[in-house]
Amino acid sequence: MTDSISRRIERRLPPVLLDSPLSAIGFLYATVVGMVWGFLWSTGPVERRGRLWVFRGMPAWAFPRGGVCMGACYLTGTLPVDAGIVRHESIHAAQWRRFGFLMPLLYALEGRDALRNRFEVHAGLADGRYVPRRRR
Repeated sequence: MTDSISRRIERRLPPVLLDSPLSAIGFLYATVVGMVWGFLWSTGPVERRGRLWVFRGMPAWAFPRGGVCMGACYLTGTLPVDAGIVRHESIHAAQWRRFGFLMPLLYALEGRDALRNRFEVHAGLADGRYVPRRRR
């Protein structure tokens, strides 16, 4: 697999930007934005699943794909929120914590194809419902 643009950028970033108090500010900001957006538009239950806040019943225009992670918030519509999706979105929350304000840019540089987006691959394509789960 070729080295992605976002990974090359990540390697050049000063350590103070990753897993740092500065990235924590970006994570907290994204969490606040996610909570405001979630409380504004969620018509379903709001619950805490581990360290993740889950806002369900969001209108389809309020989030991309099956849902979106903003900091420690997962915003979604009416799809079931099972253990797999919570695992997947919790990894995205950890990515937000690591990259802070840089997360949207680095994610966008990976592109919309989840099968090639390193953030989606790392979070687990089966858990994120991008590929069928393998039978054991």
